[in-house]
Amino acid sequence: MKKLTINIKRAAICAAFLGLTFSCTKDLNREPFIESTSLAVYKDPANYKPLLAKIYAGLAVTGQEGPTGKPDIPESVINEGESQYIRNYWGAQELTTDEAVVAWKSDGTLVNYHTMDWTSSGDKIRGLYVRLIYQVVVANEFIRETTDAKMSGRGISIPEIKAYRAEARFLRALSYYHALDLFGNVAFVTENDPIGSFFPKQTNRTDLYNYVESELKAIEGDLVDARKNEYGRADKAAAWMVLAKLYLNAKVYIGQDKNTEALTYLNKVISSGYSLEGNYKNLFLADNHKSGENIFTVNFDGTRTKTYGGTTFLVHASVGGKMNAADYGIDGGWAGLRTTKQFVAMFDDARDSRAMFFKDGQNIEIDDITNFPDGYAVGKYKNLTSTGAAGSNPTFVDTDFPMFRLADAYLMYAEAVLRNGTGGDRTTALNYVNLLRKRAGASQVSTIDLDFILNERARELYWEGHRRTDLIRYGKFTTGTYLWAWKGGIKAGKAVEDFRNIFPIPAADITANPNLKQNSGY
Repeated sequence: MKKLTINIKRAAICAAFLGLTFSCTKDLNREPFIESTSLAVYKDPANYKPLLAKIYAGLAVTGQEGPTGKPDIPESVINEGESQYIRNYWGAQELTTDEAVVAWKSDGTLVNYHTMDWTSSGDKIRGLYVRLIYQVVVANEFIRETTDAKMSGRGISIPEIKAYRAEARFLRALSYYHALDLFGNVAFVTENDPIGSFFPKQTNRTDLYNYVESELKAIEGDLVDARKNEYGRADKAAAWMVLAKLYLNAKVYIGQDKNTEALTYLNKVISSGYSLEGNYKNLFLADNHKSGENIFTVNFDGTRTKTYGGTTFLVHASVGGKMNAADYGIDGGWAGLRTTKQFVAMFDDARDSRAMFFKDGQNIEIDDITNFPDGYAVGKYKNLTSTGAAGSNPTFVDTDFPMFRLADAYLMYAEAVLRNGTGGDRTTALNYVNLLRKRAGASQVSTIDLDFILNERARELYWEGHRRTDLIRYGKFTTGTYLWAWKGGIKAGKAVEDFRNIFPIPAADITANPNLKQNSGY
């Protein structure tokens, strides 16, 4: 499939009026950067795809220029380079777990993620929350302006417009799903709310769950069939994946088991034509867009989508100490990210090629969380192609971020079966697990249970933004049933309060919007 690339300059011109009219705080009331009007933008049929591209761009870049300049989110909220969607989402999902620690002493709020003593005033938590809301707002404007009535009133007929609108609704549902998982009870606004500054009401976790579910079901028929869209754009399978994740985690979100429903959509994903990549390592290289395993990616290009977040962050921040930056296709490392000995111990088969640790000069023990040599480095993502060629830019990385891929669907299928969902069977589940282990060179297994699946998800999907959600679903995130280095702020690890299963609504947003109430415990 053709890879979707985003021309940021063109998208910025078309998007100057997307997302500028609503805010949960006054900081998001932004002035457009060009002399034009929303009406003029939507009168031109040539602008609709770039407008849609801007919504996708919100997952990849941080403003109207790359890598910095004219930011989407004001610097008073968070530094632009640190405001990128994947960088914020990844930090919340990985640095809070056994899979990742960060060494940057000057950035206390990131270290707070791993020690699990974050507060509602942390800039990373606020940056994450505001980025999610910003994505929703940008999508809302596109959805509002592309109704059948408005298109007819303009005399514009674009055959693809229903699919475009469905993609925008998917992207909005994706961000609301992330908000549901991370924050639970957030400010809620759709295209039906008034234009202009106002205080949105706060939704609750159950209502948000129901909204995301209904939106994804509603758009299924209008989305492009699986594997028929441009690479990096949403198709039916991407929506099915979010639905399956919604259902697999339903016990956490709404107190109900929905494993049968999860299997319904996982069967659709698995039969939709995606295929396992032959070489696991190729999934995290600069030409990973060639793989038939990726269901939905956030696309990066060292020339067109320059950012200090995304995979640029994941590659640079992982390199330091005795690691040679050129071996990772970059011009220098930031000496930040490593992993814990508890995660390393997950790889109990020495033949497992997924264990991409750099050990030379690194200590397995983390005596000082802010010391880069403490903890094995992880070389999973690289700015090199599968043939060993360097990416197009040694500073900004070409590697796409795999948000959803087929291997995840296989492991979700196995877990849903083991959780007594109907519509699947244990023989098929075991086969899916062994397909992944065979690819990695690991030994085949004859039986599986839920604990094995959790560990296999760690081995297969580490550093892809799943671990926090997985540990919460298994009851191991805050409790003492599983400990890792510096969980709770001590080297041996300790249990923390259960209210940390969701993050706080940022204090600044609580102050600015009288409709918002803080999550319990904060």
